[in-house]
Amino acid sequence: MPDREKKTPERDAGVLIIGLGRFGTALASTLDRLGQDVLAVERDERLVAQWSGRLPLVEADATNPEALEQLGARDFGVAVVGIGSSLEASVLVTANLVDLGTPQIWAKAVSSEHGRILQRIGAHHVVFPEADAGSRVAHLVSGKMLDYIEVEDGFTIVKMRPPKEMQGFTLAQSNIRQRYGITVIGVKSPGIEFQYATPETRVSSNDLIVCSGHADLLERFSARP
Repeated sequence: MPDREKKTPERDAGVLIIGLGRFGTALASTLDRLGQDVLAVERDERLVAQWSGRLPLVEADATNPEALEQLGARDFGVAVVGIGSSLEASVLVTANLVDLGTPQIWAKAVSSEHGRILQRIGAHHVVFPEADAGSRVAHLVSGKMLDYIEVEDGFTIVKMRPPKEMQGFTLAQSNIRQRYGITVIGVKSPGIEFQYATPETRVSSNDLIVCSGHADLLERFSARP
């Protein structure tokens, strides 16, 4: 979905994370570890007790706009709505953040219908963590890919072992781009730092290659022996 027009948050404005399910706790923990100014909000007292002392958090019901005002939600440049168990709560919290004028609102959706509602009421970014993870894992378990990132509109970046026809040859010699429509971005050899690819880059059987291109072309290329 296209991002909505949004304001640019101030530097160090902080991230407000609402909902401490698996998605919210993973996000809050990572941002906190990276030194970001984070505040988590959760209304379930059991989750608050579980994460108390491990994350900066408050117990509050974010579906109540007054509660958001009291905890200083206006001061945050980014808010993430990680609620997936209740569509009503997810929509109410997102609407409250829109009313507060939050510069960037990221919201988790559990279905395409949920996502459309969140976008229509003003969420700037809608994410589908379960669907995205499932799609990524499906690509990994079905072929030789070791990592898979779909960027946008089918454009994808993958990490994989090189097919036999590349091994022992330079990229110019194997002519992969012209033959398969994909681009080798770089090569990682054992014990050597990642190197961006050039026509003279030689690929061995022990290397890992990073390629980009349309998902369908990469799928076919990764299936080669």
